[in-house]
Amino acid sequence: MAAADRQMTEERNVPAQAAISAVGCAAQTSAMARGACPSLSAPMATGDGLLVRLRPTTPGLTIPQFRALADAAGRHGNGLIEITARGNLQLRGLTADSVPGLAADIDCAGIVPETGVTIEVPPLSGLDLLELANARDVAARLRRQIAELDPQPILAPKMTIIIDGGGRLTLDALSADIRLRAARAGDGSILWTLATGGTARTAKRVASLPAERAVSAIIDLLGMLAQRGPRARGRDLDAAELRQRFHISRSDGGDTDEQALSPVGIHRLPDTGLILGLRPRFGQIHANDMLRFLDIAEHRGANEIRTAPDHALLLLGLDEVSVGMLQSTAADLGFQTRADDPANHLQLCSGAGACASAFYATRAVASQAIDLAPELLDGSLAMHLSGCRKGCAHPGKAGLVLVGAPMGYGIVVNGSASDEPLAYIGKDELKSALARMGGLVRNNKAAGESAEECLTRLGTDAIVTALRQG
Repeated sequence: MAAADRQMTEERNVPAQAAISAVGCAAQTSAMARGACPSLSAPMATGDGLLVRLRPTTPGLTIPQFRALADAAGRHGNGLIEITARGNLQLRGLTADSVPGLAADIDCAGIVPETGVTIEVPPLSGLDLLELANARDVAARLRRQIAELDPQPILAPKMTIIIDGGGRLTLDALSADIRLRAARAGDGSILWTLATGGTARTAKRVASLPAERAVSAIIDLLGMLAQRGPRARGRDLDAAELRQRFHISRSDGGDTDEQALSPVGIHRLPDTGLILGLRPRFGQIHANDMLRFLDIAEHRGANEIRTAPDHALLLLGLDEVSVGMLQSTAADLGFQTRADDPANHLQLCSGAGACASAFYATRAVASQAIDLAPELLDGSLAMHLSGCRKGCAHPGKAGLVLVGAPMGYGIVVNGSASDEPLAYIGKDELKSALARMGGLVRNNKAAGESAEECLTRLGTDAIVTALRQG
């Protein structure tokens, strides 16, 4: 990690370090400071115990740190480690008695969870020479200014700010309350596009500002949201009023998504070396398997692991020989290692057994979808497997959604899990329904046509008919 990154991390870690310092490195962990980290002090109850979610303050973790995290996941929980769609770490199967021990082990490893307002930057920010501007620097500046506010604003618990300098792995597809996106002005200078409420495509553009003014503008927006109350979100702000405030005249269109580059695969960065992107099978891996992989990765020369959106891990420090060998080993251990792996196009929640709200085992159904309907998984549409109508794994719209219901499964096309399904199928009909959906695309797709284009052309009536065929 660069010295500048370390210095910024140390500056913003002081309050968190002090809050957690009471935990210590001994087995006596009952003195954990409440509120030191919201995810550790208030874990979420799920079907397989308590769940802790954390995002380290550092850009990545060293191999020893990740090893300590995996070891703690097995010692204090059920050993399941997840990488979320936004690149957060989740540890499952904890109890009220085991959470303090987990916090102590995390502290001993030098891992400091991020607290306060969530500010997300691309995983390769600061390393990627294609990045127009260092988003991590701007994020650090913003965190310092938020910390200096007195009183601190009371904001919605899920308030999220994205700061994206561009580059190989952007955050365009993730939704945020407030977002900054670097862009090059006509005179060659870098301006930051400020937008509210949505993805890069759907957010409402407010202004294009230099970095310092952009940070101040976000502070202004946070104040406006705090005045509206603790449930106010970015989508509640009036973009037209904001443009008048910033003396800008613009259309409502947000930034347009560029062709998204999958984090899975091999990335070549000048002056940085090779980076291997992997995805644990359906975003989840057991601590024992992770520990075995870490030993091999360290032997091959990996020295840092960064989490990334789309449930991915990025391994840094590899050379031409080691990256190929480690990619092959990872595939043998069950990781998704190819950008064209059909499994990459499935979005699924933890499912029955891990979540009390889920009506079906999503990972089992994901495997069936890959086997029975690979035609649907060409990357042109997202297939969302949601155990219930909450749609936690993919809150937005997806091309095809399989929603758990008491009587079986609801089918939603071009919608979200909370939408009314076009049709329902029984619990025993799933395999045949998946096979029929795959066959519908296989038998009707024109040359050069994607699965999404084919289903759009056929229309919902044809899809419902295929699902209801006996």
